[in-house]
Amino acid sequence: MAKTSNVMNKRRMPMTNITITIVVVLVAVGVIGGVLLFGGNGNSTSGSAVPAEVLRNEKSHTLSEAEDDKVTVVEFLDFQCPACAQYYQQAMKGIEEDYQGKINLVPRNFPVENIHPLAMPAARAAEAAGIQGKYTEMYHQIMDNYQSWAVAEDGQNVNSNVEQGEQAFEGFAKEIGLDMAKYRKDLESDQVTEQIEKDQEDAQEAGVEGTPTIFINGEQFEPGQGGDVAQQLRGKIDEALNE
Repeated sequence: MAKTSNVMNKRRMPMTNITITIVVVLVAVGVIGGVLLFGGNGNSTSGSAVPAEVLRNEKSHTLSEAEDDKVTVVEFLDFQCPACAQYYQQAMKGIEEDYQGKINLVPRNFPVENIHPLAMPAARAAEAAGIQGKYTEMYHQIMDNYQSWAVAEDGQNVNSNVEQGEQAFEGFAKEIGLDMAKYRKDLESDQVTEQIEKDQEDAQEAGVEGTPTIFINGEQFEPGQGGDVAQQLRGKIDEALNE
């Protein structure tokens, strides 16, 4: 699913105060696992808008909602993807805060299980929390605490200990006040499975090839070479808002 190319060298964002460990992980996994930033290059959607109903449906979660529905930003993500963690810290978290109520911000699942063994358990945890109306809270717990569950003890690889990951997600569930009996039951429910599968199907229809892949009003965001990718993304959102 993901391509084997060192995209971290092609599209590097200026580093902020992220820990040394996460930087090492980003580089190591970007090279070894072939993480594809923002869908990479040349997929089938280039130059054409993806239909809105493919990118968002009535069951899709939102981190921000705009009354006018003028701008919708959709991110297909893998919770254990190091690139997703980097862009969350450097771009998406700030965009969610600064554009709250101004745009629709829609996260969708695209776990790349062959290189990120905890991606699917994380997606199931988020969707199970969503059944209790707390998707956003779990999403932030998972992303804000990325290094505590997603990174292996050597600090250079992704964690492959599924049991350890599930224990971490259970701790997050308790912290955000979920009904734990229901949470545990919902983790393996058909509802959660169907939601993730629908996201994956729509991702494939949209031509998504890797994570994170972002669409703004149906157009895939492709960062330019060099420069600040977060600012480029904000620029595209501002452009759409001002149209």
